[in-house]
Amino acid sequence: MTVDFEPQSEEEAAEIVRAVAERSARLKLVGGGMRGIVADVAADAVLSTRRLCGIVSYNPAEMTMSALSGTPVSEIEAVLTERRQMLAFEPMDPRGILGLTGEPTIGGVFAANVSGPRRLSAGAARDHLLGIRFVNGEGAVIKSGGRVMKNVTGLDLVKLLAGSHGTLGLLTEVTFKVLPLPPASATVVLSDLNDAEAAGAMARVMAMPYEVSAAAHLPESVRGRFLGGALPDGPATVLRLEGLTATVSARAEKLAQACSVAGPVAVLEDGASRKLWREIRDVAPYADGTERALWCISIAPTSGHQLVAALRLETGVDAFYDWQGGRVWLRMEADPEAALIRRFIKALGGGHARLIRASAAMRAATPVFEPEAPAVAALSARVREKFDPKGIFNPGLMG
Repeated sequence: MTVDFEPQSEEEAAEIVRAVAERSARLKLVGGGMRGIVADVAADAVLSTRRLCGIVSYNPAEMTMSALSGTPVSEIEAVLTERRQMLAFEPMDPRGILGLTGEPTIGGVFAANVSGPRRLSAGAARDHLLGIRFVNGEGAVIKSGGRVMKNVTGLDLVKLLAGSHGTLGLLTEVTFKVLPLPPASATVVLSDLNDAEAAGAMARVMAMPYEVSAAAHLPESVRGRFLGGALPDGPATVLRLEGLTATVSARAEKLAQACSVAGPVAVLEDGASRKLWREIRDVAPYADGTERALWCISIAPTSGHQLVAALRLETGVDAFYDWQGGRVWLRMEADPEAALIRRFIKALGGGHARLIRASAAMRAATPVFEPEAPAVAALSARVREKFDPKGIFNPGLMG
């Protein structure tokens, strides 16, 4: 991908946007080139934020950080780790599944609202975003929110930009909260449940007082591709506990005992537990060097297994479940089958399917995002018109 603009300051970025808007040209916004890779927008020029880089401020006591949008996530995580803190929403590293070598950026994370396994207990990326600075489609610099958790000024605007995939504005700076890094982790592994049984077991466990921070189900088809095949035999329903070492050990013991009535149980200690959830976060089974279509589907936790079962009757699929079954990572063996997937999702009460990976030909023929209902699409269009009246940002990405 050829990059035409690499501004080194917010002022320079605003000047570029104004010049592009005056020509009514179209501009593709990228960070590390990791997000939205399947959406090939027809732009006249590409603007990268990678030189808008650096941590602006960090207050460990207040658990807040501000960083320029092109700052690599790895740089932020390294600084946080030194102070035993973390990005609690666990943003994934998509390089494995996309076959890319760039650097994920913090602006890209919030622009795509990237949220990992801990979303069940800690919320999504947008829930941790406190403030933003961005350039709108007319080249004006806008600030919303603040640098402290109690400041909710402009909260709706902050939430609106998170997950907008660069269609409303160019993020230049983000302020977000961080949380303490758990001293210990353990994972209870419940074996031999089928997908439906696992959905029921996870629902029951999440209602128990054990403070489970993440719950996933790894069917037999993928189980051997986690931890180098070291998980116990059979489908694995995995339940993560985090916190102080003593409390994690005690909770793991009690949770294992409670789960033993449903099937064989094992407990992964700290090192193996952390590694397993990194692999779940980064969708390790499907980092296979192929272009086979890969979907990320959000659906009701009780409906995920029903969706997969219905699809298996119609086409070749492989899948595993995160977010207590509410996120389905679905790899197709042949065509993306977008119409089939979305028809079944609608029949099961609704949800959202996003195409994460596919060949160039498949991308050209397949809508990346779930089509919006007419009323929602009309509202989205009005919002975009206010932020980007000439439609210069990431044209066509959301609609």
